[in-house]
Amino acid sequence: MKSRIMYIEAKSGGLTGPARIGRVTCSKSGATLYYGGKAFRSLKGSGFKSNYFDVETGEHYWISGPRRDGKDALYATHVRPVIDDDVQDEYWSKVRGVASSPLEGEKQVA
Repeated sequence: MKSRIMYIEAKSGGLTGPARIGRVTCSKSGATLYYGGKAFRSLKGSGFKSNYFDVETGEHYWISGPRRDGKDALYATHVRPVIDDDVQDEYWSKVRGVASSPLEGEKQVA
């Protein structure tokens, strides 16, 4: 299965919700995304401020590739996403284009 770093934001509570940046894998057909023990399918344009849903719970999510400028959320928010430990280095160097997190030393809370 192919994998890539993506931005995952829960939308069940409204326009903004808790968010993470982590490694998402795709099914062979590309129809299903997998992250954190959950499977997500596309809403195919029928979602309100969301583009995927959790297959098990039906909860809506915004899932997209991370942006170089860090403005990953669909709507501006002051809440920073949690970046999974296993993608920290790759995210900061390849996606954001910096040697390390400018927040070095700040503890990220999961």
